[in-house]
Amino acid sequence: MRNFLRQTFASLIGSLLGLFIFCGLGTTGLLLLLFTAASSKDVGPVIKDKSVLVFDLSTNITDGQPSSSELLQSALSGEDNKRMSLRAVLNTLEKARRDKRIVGIYLDASRATEGRSAGFATLKEVRQALEKCRAAGKKIVAYGMDWGKKEYYLSSVADTIVVNPLGAMEINGLSAQPMFFAGALQKYGIGVQIVRVGKFKGAVEPFILPKLSPENRAQTQQLLNDVWAEWRTTVGATRKINPQQLQAIADNQALLLADQAKANRLVDKVAYYDQVVADLKQLTNSDKEDKTFRQISLREYAQVPGKSLGLERDSKNKIAVVYAEGDIVDGQGEEGNVGGERFAKIFRRLRQDKDVKAVVLRINSPGGSATGSEVIQREVRLTGQVKPVVVSMGNVAASGGYWIATDSKRIFAEPNTITGSIGVFGQILNLQKLANDNGVTWDSVKTARYADTQTVARPKSPEELALYQRSVNRIYDVFLNKVAQGRKLPKEKVAEIAQGRVWSGVAAKQRGLVDEIGGLDAAVKYAAQTANLGDNWELQEYPKESTLGERLFGRVSQEVRTSLGVDQAQLKAPDPVMAEFQKLQQELAILQKMNDPQGTYARLPFNLRIE
Repeated sequence: MRNFLRQTFASLIGSLLGLFIFCGLGTTGLLLLLFTAASSKDVGPVIKDKSVLVFDLSTNITDGQPSSSELLQSALSGEDNKRMSLRAVLNTLEKARRDKRIVGIYLDASRATEGRSAGFATLKEVRQALEKCRAAGKKIVAYGMDWGKKEYYLSSVADTIVVNPLGAMEINGLSAQPMFFAGALQKYGIGVQIVRVGKFKGAVEPFILPKLSPENRAQTQQLLNDVWAEWRTTVGATRKINPQQLQAIADNQALLLADQAKANRLVDKVAYYDQVVADLKQLTNSDKEDKTFRQISLREYAQVPGKSLGLERDSKNKIAVVYAEGDIVDGQGEEGNVGGERFAKIFRRLRQDKDVKAVVLRINSPGGSATGSEVIQREVRLTGQVKPVVVSMGNVAASGGYWIATDSKRIFAEPNTITGSIGVFGQILNLQKLANDNGVTWDSVKTARYADTQTVARPKSPEELALYQRSVNRIYDVFLNKVAQGRKLPKEKVAEIAQGRVWSGVAAKQRGLVDEIGGLDAAVKYAAQTANLGDNWELQEYPKESTLGERLFGRVSQEVRTSLGVDQAQLKAPDPVMAEFQKLQQELAILQKMNDPQGTYARLPFNLRIE
């Protein structure tokens, strides 16, 4: 027995030592790998003279940097992480514009449908950066097989657009196809009661109607008209096609084969990839024996130091860019959410940091929790009393996303930004019929009339609904006052343009909800000018990336589970049936983020997607 215990103890000690050694070697190796990667990043890639910058249009462009879980997933799977931040893309294109070694830009649209395409407002900023490159003498060539409206919107800036002989181009206008659940909820016995303010507040309609209300249809139609008009104007100006012709193409042809696209002047050439490569080899003076042209990818070129090109700044004066991207939730929030407490803390720190001279709040959010929005907005207002706070609206800055923008010094939006939606709603579910149909019942004992108001066992009484409505009315009135004070508009006018209605950036500017049409760069320049910084400033981005220790130990297990749980097929173009299932999954995910303690929300219509 004693020998058995001794052997068992020795085996245990040996196993633990082996585990410690393995972990130590693994951690050391990982740290060395990260150190080597960081060191090589500082040096930067070697750029040959007369190179072409390759921009893969399947790149997923978002406001924030790729998360640690995405980077880990990329490392584990061996697949390229196609996500880049908008700031990184714009900086990289500006470097290319100044770099004499870069003679052209190749827009690769051959895999564009595999990516999660950015919104039109983001693409507007990228397109403007490409226009600057073209104006600086950089030849831009675009090639693809199947062109969608977003890919073509970006590619239309090119000097030469080439489509594969078997390719096609979809120019069929824009659409939105909301999904409604009212019939399913009724079928399965789930009751829904709604309290809201604003006849255009369409966020609740999927739960109570089988189709769009006339008001929601009208606002959605106007929004699509505005975005489509901007598309036709922008594309038409570069391709020298008037907007009416593009409308006629959308109405009468919709899907154009390669020869039809060329006949309509949408493309310049019909050719194969090898023919495009031959032209680019000639542009880069590559040898005939070379397999391809002299090139560098956008992601790789992003690692080139910008100091020699006059881009990197080194100053004690900081302009903080805070990215509010995702649904606004109460509390800290998770990755991909805008947590009210977490972002309030960021603004408190920035307000107290003497090196931070101005703040740019970049909003790409459909809104969410009214409480979370209020917590953030309060800190934005206090910060604005100490230093300039400027707002840059991305693809969407509506409802709660507009709430947090109201007290800024100036609001910038793109013409195709989705904004407004100044309204409030609450939804109340009950499971009475579902439970009763399956033999489940409840009873109640209480000490006050409204003690069981929060129950899901029954619908709310008219008196209880009146209590909820009073709360929603109060928050809506607070919202109107905030907009009126922040935008210096009469409350009556705000009430007229509110009602939960969604506006494009252009329409919002006409109504005083937005100050200026422009992107993130324009907002940063205005912030520097307002703070009297001249050219003596440097950008800092928030939220900050997690520390190395947090990435390696604090969250790695969860991130590995998340990473391994993502089906790579989801990154590719889904078939129509799977696309609808993914929409349903996304709608249900939104419900999980609705955590406002008062049950009131300032959020964009649930399923407003422009396709």
